[in-house]
Amino acid sequence: MAISGAIGLYTSFVLSIEAVVLAGDADAELGCSINSVINCATVAKSWQASLFGFPNAFLGIAAEAVVLTMAVAMIGGVLFPRWFMLAAEVVYTAGLLFAWWLFYEAYTDIKALCPWCLLITVTTTLVWAGLTRINIRDGHLNLPGRFGPGARRFVAAGNDWFVTIAVLVVLAALVFFGYGWSLL
Repeated sequence: MAISGAIGLYTSFVLSIEAVVLAGDADAELGCSINSVINCATVAKSWQASLFGFPNAFLGIAAEAVVLTMAVAMIGGVLFPRWFMLAAEVVYTAGLLFAWWLFYEAYTDIKALCPWCLLITVTTTLVWAGLTRINIRDGHLNLPGRFGPGARRFVAAGNDWFVTIAVLVVLAALVFFGYGWSLL
């Protein structure tokens, strides 16, 4: 969570700077606008990039700063109360769904990909997986019936990371098979 949170925070800052640059000059050339497929400017100019009336990257700065703070506190031995961890799970699940929706929009409607946005999708997925792992492991997130102990055993064995890696491989495969060599 700490590493993904730090990468996500940095990426959100980069995307915020690019949003400010584009606000000043809609024709600005961004360093990550390589071709028609890998084109940050195309993505950043879409309505999806400012869904709430301001650049989504500003939400990323706030969210990733909280994630990084939580992760560092947990590394330091802080045990957050159950209500806090469940609230974090709910909020970060919304963030994960939002990141995946943005990926879907870029992939299907905008038809351009931003490498920074893809990185945010990956780091958000990793943070969510880590937070969910902690919540299941520590009993904050109790699944009903036999699924609760089964989920704790699944997490204790580290099998949840195989699922996370599989999801990221599917994401990479979608990008490659959807755009192929035009990515280069």
